[in-house]
Amino acid sequence: MGEMSNFQLGVIGALFLSVASSVSIVICNKALMSNLGFPFATTLTSWHLMVTFCTLHAAQRLNLFVSKSIDLKTVMLFGILNGVSIGFLNLSLGFNSIGFYQMTKLAIIPFTVLLETLFLKKQFSTKIKFSLFLLLVGVGIASITDLQLNFVGTILSLLAIITTCVGQILTNTIQKKLNVSSTQLLYQSAPFQAAILFVSGPVVDQMLTKQNVFAYKYSPVVLAFIILSCLIAVSVNFSTFLVIGKTSPVTYQVLGHLKTCLVLGFGYTLLHDPFTGRNIIGILVAIFGMGLYSYFCTEENKKKQLPSDLPLASQVKDKDSSPLLAGKNVGNQNDENHETKKLNKDSVI
Repeated sequence: MGEMSNFQLGVIGALFLSVASSVSIVICNKALMSNLGFPFATTLTSWHLMVTFCTLHAAQRLNLFVSKSIDLKTVMLFGILNGVSIGFLNLSLGFNSIGFYQMTKLAIIPFTVLLETLFLKKQFSTKIKFSLFLLLVGVGIASITDLQLNFVGTILSLLAIITTCVGQILTNTIQKKLNVSSTQLLYQSAPFQAAILFVSGPVVDQMLTKQNVFAYKYSPVVLAFIILSCLIAVSVNFSTFLVIGKTSPVTYQVLGHLKTCLVLGFGYTLLHDPFTGRNIIGILVAIFGMGLYSYFCTEENKKKQLPSDLPLASQVKDKDSSPLLAGKNVGNQNDENHETKKLNKDSVI
């Protein structure tokens, strides 16, 4: 039971780190992109990943963790897939309205459930599906303002949903099947993610902003915020892999929508963004859905637990979904750039 308690504390710590670092980087990037006029989100993400890799490489050389070799083909395809998904998400935001982009993010949860049911044979109870439905309705009420459709934007959104879902499912599956930690997987895959975004980022940003990242005049203040953003991103990237590895892709998406609610709240209290009764109602419905999701997951995990005399690995091996706060009845890095860009667009509308 002591080992199980340590496992649950690890989950809570990972979730707290993910929320704290994500909200911090949204505030930092909001200042960088909105106040200082640096709009190059995809290129910035590539810098985040390069700094993350360099930080992990230094930590590995200092023997803070042990690097584990992963099949080159697997980690290369995984890294490229995650990099491509970031590009598609940014393009989806650029070619669609804010409302349709938010719908794209909401669609990731049901699509992930569908993929895990079809290909991984996971089962989600009616109670879990109902709580997820409430969560999606709440976030939709709070954040969707319009739904302007166009053909190119729709195709990009579909590609973004598919690549994001597959990438997050693989993040969970690779860690469990190959018995690698979140740090080891991030260390191996970050160079490939950074490389694909470093090459494609300036092109994507040029298409979306009509500006050249290499022609931008970098002031000392802008450079300081870029460095701060990259440092926070190390924690964001690490916590993302940690949360998906310890819980599930669906739980990570639920956590992502909790961040959306927090960003809306912080935007109102700190940045004085517009806030209506609709936002409040939506956030309350979403939080209620998160609470139900966590409660139902906790109850189902208790039913699945085997007798205490079996090894811990047998007790926690088959968890289809994990509560946001294991044992408690409560609810990519690139998403944080999306939230920042979303706030920027909202301030213009």
